[in-house]
Amino acid sequence: MVDLVTFGETMLRFSPPDDERIETADRYGVRAAGAESNVAVTAQRLGLDAAWTSKLPDSPVARRVTGELRSHGVTVDVAWSDDGRQGTFYLETGEQPRGNTVIYDRTDAAVTTATPPELPVAGIEDAAGFHTTGITPALSDTLSETTATLLETAREAGTTTSFDCNYRSKLWSPAEARETLTGLLDDVDVFTVAERDAREVFEKSGEPADIGREFAETYDLDVAILTRGTDPALAVTGDAVYEQPTFESTDAHPVGTGDSFVGGFLSQYLDGQSVPDALEYAAATAAFKRTVPGDIAVVSPEEVESVIGGDTADISR
Repeated sequence: MVDLVTFGETMLRFSPPDDERIETADRYGVRAAGAESNVAVTAQRLGLDAAWTSKLPDSPVARRVTGELRSHGVTVDVAWSDDGRQGTFYLETGEQPRGNTVIYDRTDAAVTTATPPELPVAGIEDAAGFHTTGITPALSDTLSETTATLLETAREAGTTTSFDCNYRSKLWSPAEARETLTGLLDDVDVFTVAERDAREVFEKSGEPADIGREFAETYDLDVAILTRGTDPALAVTGDAVYEQPTFESTDAHPVGTGDSFVGGFLSQYLDGQSVPDALEYAAATAAFKRTVPGDIAVVSPEEVESVIGGDTADISR
């Protein structure tokens, strides 16, 4: 039995070094990258026993993904397939005014055909928590149905269900996302959504705390979390609203920050800590992630606690 099971696609990320352009690069750094596996790694590194499940092609390229996740201690439980391919994407980084550019190459990925009978449903039912994101149901009609089934199965088994909106405009429109995601939220206990997505995708308006309350009341959530960029994050539970300012950090490596926030929160919440303490831990984890290249938060509990305590140093001797 594990503490947390996550489900979704993990791709291989190819990134040119030193802000070089993709079209002229002759070298690429390669890393595993996926919202749900990022959460699993963060939670594992911060004290939970975490597992990631998906469907992958039986190939050396896919084993590059599983090998990296296992190196962080995450249990990998996947359905191996003779069909489909390993999804990839390219990330080109650059300072303003250029900014970062993502190019996806994930069509016909094996994960898009994953169905519940292929996946470790019993492990999800036995876990303390189950997490997935809005990216997964956007990838195919099959995955939309699978996501709904897994959330319902987990909820009925008493497993705490966690869902991150994680809206991606390159996958679907706000209207398409709203239609699908509102059908999933009845089986969600902990819902995380960026304020911008709450307004654009779910057409919410008003003060952030009121938006959080509306989500919590409409879908009977245990916790509704609004992330707000550099503004304080909010968590609504029952009649209480908790606000957590961001910790000072860099903008050097923002990719994966939201996943590290969720992983940090779940590492504490599923361990029985209070919502405000888990929210503080989430914000500190996200701040630390921004200093780490790649999508994954390579972080320890001691480092998160040092951010919270404000006792970080320029040089550790």
